[in-house]
Amino acid sequence: MKAILFLVLLLGFNEKLLAQQPPSQKITFYIVRHGETLLNKLHRVQGWADAPLTANGTKVTKALAHGLKHIGFKAAYSSDLGRAKETAGYILQLQNDTTLTLSETPALRESCFGSYEGSENKTMWTDAALYLHYVSVEALFADMQKPNRLPDVLAAIKELDTLKIAEDFKDVATRMKNWIIKTANSSIEEGGNVLVVSHGIAINALLSVLTKDHFVHQPLANASVTKVEYENGKFTIRSVGDMKYVEAGLKAVE
Repeated sequence: MKAILFLVLLLGFNEKLLAQQPPSQKITFYIVRHGETLLNKLHRVQGWADAPLTANGTKVTKALAHGLKHIGFKAAYSSDLGRAKETAGYILQLQNDTTLTLSETPALRESCFGSYEGSENKTMWTDAALYLHYVSVEALFADMQKPNRLPDVLAAIKELDTLKIAEDFKDVATRMKNWIIKTANSSIEEGGNVLVVSHGIAINALLSVLTKDHFVHQPLANASVTKVEYENGKFTIRSVGDMKYVEAGLKAVE
């Protein structure tokens, strides 16, 4: 009889304890592509290679910072590449939180293009096009509206890379996905808004593994914002490549 009474009390205590657990909190990731850089302007390959923001890139990034100043971020992350850290720095300067610091990680880097790093974009894309049996790079770009073209191109670049360090789409998507799942789970009790500064292909690779509905059909603009929500163990893409924060910031500083 005492054993039964103890069991009833124990079950009741566990139910009360479970009832006291906080519900899952929604996390909103504001995923920013870095501002325009010198290598962007020169139309050169920029994966793990790096370059500072241009004057225009700085202007647009500062406008983005004004557009995001009301968001109130609880955490901030960027890739460890200079252009991402520079972009994040401008955004954090306008946040009304002196305790907010930037965490840098190689997990958020752009795809590595190996021996093509720093070369002209046209050279790399043309080599990939010919490897995939297209008659020209223009023919390849015309075909990029179809799903799975970019993964095929990155696979070709990985094969053509003489240094044998280039990443394919799956490589990038895997490290990006592992990072966001780990970050979401470690932040779930607090919830709130999280700033993430990364790179064009890396962001698209991430989105492609968060939902079956997303495929890369056009590049993300510099300083654009992609919003991803995480709640109850599920990721939901709310917007992709949004420039409204830049536009709002430009109006604010006029």
